[in-house]
Amino acid sequence: MATVYIGSDHAGYELKENIESYLQELGYKMEDLGCHNTESVDYPDYAKMVARNVVKAQGASMGILICGTGIGMSIAANKIKGIRAALCLKEYDAQMARNHNDANIICLGSRTLQPEVARRVVVKFLQSEFEGGRHERRVEKIKSLE
Repeated sequence: MATVYIGSDHAGYELKENIESYLQELGYKMEDLGCHNTESVDYPDYAKMVARNVVKAQGASMGILICGTGIGMSIAANKIKGIRAALCLKEYDAQMARNHNDANIICLGSRTLQPEVARRVVVKFLQSEFEGGRHERRVEKIKSLE
């Protein structure tokens, strides 16, 4: 099973711990890249760590990033070549991010999602697959922008 890299800033710490524990119970192989407490940290540092590990795995892993809204993590992660990070608030968002955009990192907001909803959204993301076909052309155009 591929590794799922997870990271958060201080605002996302508690949700990160919750999701990581839940996914481990489901049998996912997790690697927690921090942060490891609620002391203030800068989210771009964790976005960079998770994104670089996902890129290095060359399609064999996924990432989860959590901050207060998920917006900052999404912006930061998408600066890394090879990353398609998607902010997802619903299961449908997560499924479409994978099916149509071949997203490899899901971003979540700890202040915008209840833990039980966040868990369902993440599982939907991890269980969905890229459909290819007409979407392949579009993803290639995204890659050409890097």
